[in-house]
Amino acid sequence: MTLHPAAPDRANDRASDRANGRSGARSMRRGAGRRPSYGALDLGTNNCRLLVARPQAEGFRVIDVFSRIVRLGEGVAESGRLSDAAMARTVAALKICAAKLRRGRVGRCRAIATEACRRAENCDSFLARVQRETGFEIEIISTAEEAQLALAGCVPLLESETPRALLFDIGGGSTELIWVSHEAGARPSVEAWTSLASGVVTMAERFGGVRVDGDTFDAMVAEVAAQVAPFAAAQRLDGAAGDGGVQLLGTSGTVTTIAGVHLDLPQYDRAKVDGIRLTFPDVRQVVHGLVGQSYEQRAAHPCIGHGRGDVVIAGCAILEAIMRACPVGQLRVADRGLREGLLLGMMRTDGAVQ
Repeated sequence: MTLHPAAPDRANDRASDRANGRSGARSMRRGAGRRPSYGALDLGTNNCRLLVARPQAEGFRVIDVFSRIVRLGEGVAESGRLSDAAMARTVAALKICAAKLRRGRVGRCRAIATEACRRAENCDSFLARVQRETGFEIEIISTAEEAQLALAGCVPLLESETPRALLFDIGGGSTELIWVSHEAGARPSVEAWTSLASGVVTMAERFGGVRVDGDTFDAMVAEVAAQVAPFAAAQRLDGAAGDGGVQLLGTSGTVTTIAGVHLDLPQYDRAKVDGIRLTFPDVRQVVHGLVGQSYEQRAAHPCIGHGRGDVVIAGCAILEAIMRACPVGQLRVADRGLREGLLLGMMRTDGAVQ
């Protein structure tokens, strides 16, 4: 785990450079006589996600989405390399994304990769293959920029009555904790951030994900809690939470899954999940139920599925450690994050949105 003070807010400048095609962006011909579409692709350790949208007066309108579990980071923590099978799955998903961009006549797309590619020693050759076979020029972003993008995507869910927020993103290979200041009248900013060397894939590979009992779950929580503790102490999270001036905001598949299970949705529905508030007892009731289930039972839930049945408990353990460190009693769920931050950065650079 690494602990960092807040860096100067240069992420938007870097994002603008890349969005203009100087690094990691892919340009396509814009359709004549229509507003340009933008694409944002987030290649994570577990998922490959694409969002296509058009700017509007306030924000943007989503016109296409894609998400597929590719497990790019499968085995990377142990081997240090991307496996042939994982790369093949990912390239197949990226070909679908490229076809969607062509059909949508996307004028500009930014594609990023995160922890799996940061760790893997053979990532350069993989990204070269991706460019040859799909046309995507994928850039590996730093954990600092990842924090800035996550904040940019989640700003609409920050609550004006609380001057501080702990924003977290539980990924496949790492977990980002972002301490945010959003005093009245000021633009939200990252005061400090850290990247924990624990994500749902890496934790599930270490502790197992198919059969997880209470003792194993407690061991996962304890390991993550030890990683969270230095950041929590440096930001005095416990005291700040006790003063009532902190919002806990989570963006990840873990928190959206817990929300979907809590709502007992027959199928996942972003409109019902994004922005929902869950009490800690609500969260823990769902987690307790999932820990008590078999893999087959978890995978059968329409908000989990076979692709995530073995990693969801690891995500729950990471979330429990975060809730203990920031005991505000309530969690707000965000089904948004990096892709939305990417889109807004490009659109603002072009003057398409404010």
